Formats: sequence, structure tokens, C-alpha cells
Amino acid sequence: MHSYDEPVYLISVVASILDIHPQTLRQYEKEGLIDPSRTQGRMRLYSQRDIDKIKFVLQLTRKMGINLAGVDVILKLKTQMDAMKSEIKALREELSKVNRNGSVPTHKAVVTTTNYDIIIFED
Repeated sequence: MHSYDEPVYLISVVASILDIHPQTLRQYEKEGLIDPSRTQGRMRLYSQRDIDKIKFVLQLTRKMGINLAGVDVILKLKTQMDAMKSEIKALREELSKVNRNGSVPTHKAVVTTTNYDIIIFED
């Protein structure tokens, strides 16, 4: 069994799995929507993560009617949101460590809302 990120699928296999033309995959790559790995012979290899991303692109274009420029914006926003989620998780972990000590240091202010904990660091 291959890992989720291991590039093992050729373009013809991915096109067959997703029932699309290989040229569609080439176009997605040209537009910067996907970035498959390459062998030393320059053959494209796709991972399961790549396939899942292509499925998401196909949902946006086919079912929601979004053009490729819109898909690009959505993918960039999704990447930003994922990064922010990671940062929020790290901040919450730091906050829980502070709270276990029973107090918040004076150089930090904590504001709690219904959805997020906000930590303000003063210099």
C-alpha cells in the first residue's frame, strides 16, 4: 500500500480513474491548479492527494459551474484557511498550557469569543 502523498499514478491511469481526458490534467497543471511529480524522464506521476485535489476541482467546475480562475482563488483561500487552522490549533495548545498553570502571564492578554481564543502578545 502506498502513502497518501506518494506519487505512483501515471497520467493515463488518473485520467481513466476520473473519466477525464489527459489533456484536462495537462491544462490544470498549466493553470497552476495541480503540480504532479515528475520522473527523471519527465513523466507525470500523481499521488492520491493529487487525485483528491483534482476531484475537488472537478466538483467546482462541473457541479458548481466555477471557471478555472475562480477555482484558483478558491484553492488559494483553502490553503490560507488550512494554515490559519494550524496556527489557531497551536495557539490553543499554548493557551491550554498557560491555563494549566492557573494563570495567564501579565505580558499576554486573552480574549475569549464563542468561536475563537485570541491571544495578543505585547512587545
